[in-house]
Amino acid sequence: MFGSVAAFVAGNMFMGLVHDELYVRLDEADREHLRELGGRNLEVMPGRPMREYVTLPEWQSRTDEVREWGARALDYALTLPPKKK
Repeated sequence: MFGSVAAFVAGNMFMGLVHDELYVRLDEADREHLRELGGRNLEVMPGRPMREYVTLPEWQSRTDEVREWGARALDYALTLPPKKK
């Protein structure tokens, strides 16, 4: 996705890398919590935020947190309806 690596479940993207940013797809409460920790809305194209995706700040040095947020993102994606082909 976006010329980089992304993870999908049932056709829904829930986590990935773009440039040097790791992003996750979360429900509103988790998005707000991650923003409070320094995350920001993902903008692959400047001025066009992807509303359910938030970047993980300083993710390269926070392996345990990456696992936790990745699990939350997967759990959220599993609640979404599968994408139709």
